Parts: sequence; C-alpha cells; structure tokens
Amino acid sequence: MPENPTPELSPAAEARPVSLVSASIWGALSWVRDLAFAVLIAVILIVFIYQPVKVEGTSMMPTLTDQERIFINKFTYHFGLGSIERGDMVVFWFPLDPSKSYIKRVIGIPGDRVYIDAGQVVVNDRPLVENYVPEGYHDRVSWEEHRIPPDEYFVLGDHRSSSSDSRTWGFVKRDAIYGKAIFVYWPLKNMGRLR
Repeated sequence: MPENPTPELSPAAEARPVSLVSASIWGALSWVRDLAFAVLIAVILIVFIYQPVKVEGTSMMPTLTDQERIFINKFTYHFGLGSIERGDMVVFWFPLDPSKSYIKRVIGIPGDRVYIDAGQVVVNDRPLVENYVPEGYHDRVSWEEHRIPPDEYFVLGDHRSSSSDSRTWGFVKRDAIYGKAIFVYWPLKNMGRLR
C-alpha cells in the first residue's frame, strides 16, 4: 500500500496568506492616511479659520463669562469675505498694548455718529436697542458725540458698569481686529452659538 504523499498546495491556496497580509498592511496604511488627513484638516481649521480663546474678565457679561472657552472665526473678516457689522463680538489687539487681546461688541462702524446720554447709546440720532445688556448691567455714564473715522470702530462691553472700552481708550482700527466670536464650547452647559 503506497504511503500518502505530502499534499501540495494549490497556487490559490499559497496566495491566500500573502493576500491577507497585504490587505492588513493596506488597511493599516489607509487608516494612517485617513488619520493624517483628519489632523491636517484640523490644523488648517485651527490655524487659519477657527481659534479657541479663553475669556478673561467680566466686561462681556452676561453674554460671556469669565473663564468661558469660545471659538473665534479668524477668516470672516479677511479677503473681503465679510464686513464688520454693528452687534458683532470682535476680538482685537488692545490699542494701548498690542500684546493683549480684547473682546468687545461693535457699536459704531465707520461714518456713524455715536454718543451716550446717561447710559443710553444713540447711533445716528436713533437710540440703540440693546437686548443683550440687562438693566442691572447698564451704567449712567454719558459720552459726547463722535463721528467714527474711516477704518475704525467704536466698541463696548456688554457689562457697561465694569467694562474698559472705547469710551475710555478710543476707537479700534480695522487692522487690529482679527476675529469674530461665534461659539461657546466650554463649559458644556453654556455651549452654543453666540448672537
């Protein structure tokens, strides 16, 4: 009786382990590629479009509170894609110390005539309706009428009685404004789009 010969593997059977290894390598490489692409997109978004910022101080209460974390859009006002509008919350280099950033609300845009009468802001002879400033956050300060120069903005904090703003140190130049506050992401209970 002949002994059983050693079974030979068919070409298809020999190829299968190599295919599994090859598929595993390609799968790992595509996962690494996808991860690298996601990281690249995140870096582009953070560096060129969105930037996380920590709020320091109480001058924008109740809209923004001390130590809140927000995203600002750095792309909105660049390349002529968007204009700075009254009511925008902008982040800018502080005129008296450009190493510091401030966040305030735009009240007057270039060409506007602005004055404050015992706490009531008047823009172009019309009282400004400011629903974002609750009664307890108003002050009774007056400020004489000024016309906002070209490429400059009049900004105020929402907490008028504790804000250092354009009433004290003047207008903000357009090229000092580098972002628009758009979204609170921390703490989670305050998460949401800013208005």
